Amino acid sequence: RDLLHYNLQSVRAYLLKEEFQQLWEYDSPTWAGKFLDQWCTQVMRSRIEPMKKFARTIRGHRELILNYFRARKQFSSGVIEGLNNKAKVTMRKAYGFRTFRMTEIALYHALGKLPEPELTHSFY
Repeated sequence: RDLLHYNLQSVRAYLLKEEFQQLWEYDSPTWAGKFLDQWCTQVMRSRIEPMKKFARTIRGHRELILNYFRARKQFSSGVIEGLNNKAKVTMRKAYGFRTFRMTEIALYHALGKLPEPELTHSFY
């Protein structure tokens, strides 16, 4: 309570961060959007530059964040985790490739189950 009287930027930033956690309690994308708009406006008036930078990022990705509320409990995160793991393994296997383009092609083949091209050299 004593810290609140000093009106320090760190205390205000902490309170704004804690208030942001309320976003995840909403069920409706409409109400979540209203909360985001109100919270971003409050942060932009706070004169705390790192928080303002975060609020600008949130505003830029607003619709993507609201997709979370639109699709809540309709998709399992296991599918996404599986794809992320498959991408990591593929990039790990592609460690020796000389260009990013080759790594990109390897990712397309692994994640899209595309047929792999015939090799020009035989390794047997």
